Amino acid sequence: MAHDFPFDHFLKIGNKNSPTSFNQFNPDLSKNSAEISQSSIPDAELSVINQEVLNHLKTIVPEMKFKTYFENNFELNRINEGSVVFEVKTAFIKKSVENYKDEVAKALYNVLGTQFEIIVETRDNNELNIMSYSSNNSNNNNKSFNDVKFTLDLTPTKDDLVAKAQAQYIEHMHPNQSGIIIDRSKTFDNFIVGPTNNMAQAASKAVAQNPGKSGKYPSLYVHSNSGLGKTHLLHAVANEINEKHPGLTICLITARDFMDEMITLMKNNRINEFVKKYTEKVDVLMIDDIHELKNKEGTQDQFFHVFNEMHNKGKQLIFTSDKRPKEIDGISERIKTRLQWGLVVDIQPPDLETRIAILRRKMEALDLYVTEDVLTLIASRIKTNIRELEGSLVRLKAVSELMNVEIEIDLVKEQLMLPNNESEKEMTIEYVAKATAQYFRIPLADLKSKGRSQDITKARHIAMYLSRKIVNAKQQEIGAFFGGRDHSSVIHAVNTIAEKVKTDSSLSKDINSIESNL
Repeated sequence: MAHDFPFDHFLKIGNKNSPTSFNQFNPDLSKNSAEISQSSIPDAELSVINQEVLNHLKTIVPEMKFKTYFENNFELNRINEGSVVFEVKTAFIKKSVENYKDEVAKALYNVLGTQFEIIVETRDNNELNIMSYSSNNSNNNNKSFNDVKFTLDLTPTKDDLVAKAQAQYIEHMHPNQSGIIIDRSKTFDNFIVGPTNNMAQAASKAVAQNPGKSGKYPSLYVHSNSGLGKTHLLHAVANEINEKHPGLTICLITARDFMDEMITLMKNNRINEFVKKYTEKVDVLMIDDIHELKNKEGTQDQFFHVFNEMHNKGKQLIFTSDKRPKEIDGISERIKTRLQWGLVVDIQPPDLETRIAILRRKMEALDLYVTEDVLTLIASRIKTNIRELEGSLVRLKAVSELMNVEIEIDLVKEQLMLPNNESEKEMTIEYVAKATAQYFRIPLADLKSKGRSQDITKARHIAMYLSRKIVNAKQQEIGAFFGGRDHSSVIHAVNTIAEKVKTDSSLSKDINSIESNL
């Protein structure tokens, strides 16, 4: 904000006879001090301050949450001596905004340069004119108490209920990331294992059971796109180490918080404390989203020393990212090399069967009943993000409870914006076979032929496996389509792929890609 903002023009504290400028204001004054006169702060100037606060909040609050809770909702009402009062539209938004009081205080301090207590009120607390007035005798100006009736309509509209459900979905999709506390609910027991994440789960489990230099993987690096379970694995590792090795000190932190901590201590000439904390006090260092250190040369230098010292002392290091180490731009080569010293594993989007299992587990956690048809529909449409997959049930539960409706196919399509039946493709053996043939660039006729070359046999077995898994076709139907083979040949093909996919990551990726194309 510009330095020539006219604070002294309108921020007058105290009585009329002894005005005190804002720059002389003592932030430690009690909350019961006299309020600033409303007439001393014109609405236009309150609006300017409000807009500056919103502009700053926009840079520190996640975009979806800013648009839901603050944009067109959050309004500066008055400035008192020691506190600032904001208004929001509903009690639900108030509850959500109060989770961001620290951010609001920071934004206000950035604008006004002084600490205030933040108070959030709902507009309906201040506007009593929402009460409607009626009388048995509208022409009589002098009415008795019994003649007058007041009604207060607090029944939420459908839009209110939909907005509340949307807010619950947003909270699930965009949880607060700073200041990580180990989540006791995220364990290996409730991590759904499938062919696309089994390597990452097994490696994480091995680290948790035997961390540090005495274990198999003193340095572990897990990468995947957002929302596929990396952070769940970090919490699962931390929980199991706490249980099996309670004497070890664990530090679970985001790369951004790691950087903020370093900058704060460096400004206070206490950088030695930063390095000492990690190299001497921490036994297990877990940094989420290590790619956030890109282009942060100072933080990278300190991280380099911390990594070397902890690695030399045989301590456990675990990192997650959305890319392989060598693919992160803005990271020095010496750090990329060290991130690759240990085991590097990836997590791919889950296959259909795993997605359905994830939905079943989430359904149990939410104490929600959803039919298999609904679960299959959701799992067949949301393929690349577990958080979004689980978020669909969070949204449906909220809508069902708030609007008192059953979770049926039509509701699911409406709320999750899925296409209608007219645009849906019928899943058949032929459709699966064509998708498989196209993926491997093999003519469909070859899959149905007697050909036994390695490439054709592999593609045919995968097509049979997917026909059984996705279409749920009978062995006889599958065998008849693929060149009149008997049911034992189909069983052999399906079982062969089912076993190989557990350990062959390349095969898992092939199958998952075909499913995504379907």
